[in-house]
Amino acid sequence: MKCKHLVVCAVAGLALSCASAHKTSLSDNEAVAAPDYIIGPGDTVQVFVWRNPELTTTVPVRPDGKISTPLVEDMTAVGKSPSRLARDMETVLSKYVKSPQVNVIVTQPVSAYSQVRVVGQVKRPSAVAYREGMTLLDAVLAVDGLAEFAAPKRAHLVRNENGKRTAIKVNLQALLDRGDMSENLPLRPGDVLVVPESRF
Repeated sequence: MKCKHLVVCAVAGLALSCASAHKTSLSDNEAVAAPDYIIGPGDTVQVFVWRNPELTTTVPVRPDGKISTPLVEDMTAVGKSPSRLARDMETVLSKYVKSPQVNVIVTQPVSAYSQVRVVGQVKRPSAVAYREGMTLLDAVLAVDGLAEFAAPKRAHLVRNENGKRTAIKVNLQALLDRGDMSENLPLRPGDVLVVPESRF
């Protein structure tokens, strides 16, 4: 009887261990893409369907903003985060697959949604490729700094949040001249840094 009890406990322990490992694996996959990344036209996404390799594929986001994968045709991807797209694909796949688990990774971000644009009084106004952890200072250095007639105290970030455009004031002079790192704000894909001209 004691031996039988030990066997049952061992099996139960193994099941819990497997469930825990499965949960950890899914969490690791979901953490690959930044949660605030917004998919745009031209991006390439990898769609991974757990335990269904025939449904796993890598596809580009078409100019119409949609993707097509096995069993999921013309799914809108533009404007969604990778996790939001994964959940929407799970809804469609659930008609064909029992409890589908989808993970989406943006492997080649090339759209405007994956850029930070720097405009106005800087030496080289341009769009800078966004990377995770990018800051205001990184963007300024990428465009070779401020132009001669810049007004760094009146610079601001234009950001889209929940469909609304907001302006965030930043003091580039404090950041560049005094090294005030409280002004070194983290950037998000799609941000626009505007550096106005000084007033005389």
